[in-house]
Amino acid sequence: MTTTIAIIQMHIELGKPETNRQQALPRIKDAVLEGAEVIVLPELWTTGYDLSRFDEIAEPLDGPTHQMMIELAKQHSVTITGSVAEKDNGHFYNTLVAYDPDGNRILNYRKAHLFRLMDEEKYLNSGNQKGNFTLNDTLVAGVICYDIRFPEWIRTHMLNGARALFVVAEWPKPRVEHWRNILISRAIENQSFVIACNRVGADENNEFGGHSIVIDPWGNVVAEAGEQEEILLCEVDFSRVEAIREQIPIFQDRRPDLYE
Repeated sequence: MTTTIAIIQMHIELGKPETNRQQALPRIKDAVLEGAEVIVLPELWTTGYDLSRFDEIAEPLDGPTHQMMIELAKQHSVTITGSVAEKDNGHFYNTLVAYDPDGNRILNYRKAHLFRLMDEEKYLNSGNQKGNFTLNDTLVAGVICYDIRFPEWIRTHMLNGARALFVVAEWPKPRVEHWRNILISRAIENQSFVIACNRVGADENNEFGGHSIVIDPWGNVVAEAGEQEEILLCEVDFSRVEAIREQIPIFQDRRPDLYE
C-alpha cells in the first residue's frame, strides 16, 4: 500500500508568521485536492531565521500555528508536519511537530544539532529527544536540516526501527549539492526512504536552494523539485524497506563491538 506525500516547497517571509501561514494555506489545500495523505512543510516555515526576534514571534505548542495545523489535519484527514519556532519558559527551540488526521500531536522534536553558520547556538536551545513517530502504522523519523550531517544520529533512529526519514530544512543554495549527496547517502546506508523538504527564496543573509527530494532505499531519486515554489507529490511504499534490508542485511551484519 502506498502513501501519497506532498512536499510544500515555498518561500518564507522573514519574521512574518501570519503572512507565512496565509501563503501556506492554499498550497496545503491544493495538495489535499491532489490526493496528499501526508503534507510536509519546511523548517521554520512561519518565521524563517529571524532568530533575534524569537521572543516576539516564537510561540508555545498551543499557539496559532499549531491550532492551524491541527484544524487542517482534522478537516482534510491528513498528517501534517513542519518545524516551528517554539517558546517555552523563556527558552527558544527549532521544533519539528507532526499532527495526525485526528489532530493529535505525534511528534515533538527539538533540533539537536544547532547550526553555527546561522547563529542558532546564540539564540536557541538544543533538544535531546529522538524524532521517531508512527505514520500509518509505520515507524519513521523526523529531523531538521543540519542534523543530516551527523550520520550516527540518523542511524540511531533507524536502529530504533524507523523505515523512512523525513527532513525539513532551510538549506542554502551554495551547498545544495551537499544537500542532495548527503540525503542520498543517508538513504543508501540506512536502506530507508528519505523525504526531504527545503525552502526556496532568500532572506537578508542567505539564498536557499530548494531541490526538495524523495529518495528510495536503494538511493534512487524518485522525485525532485527545482529551485522555485512548487508542490512535489510522490507515492511511497514503505513496505519496500523490509525486502531491501533482507536482500543486503547490513543491520544484521553490524559490528557495534568495534564502533566505540
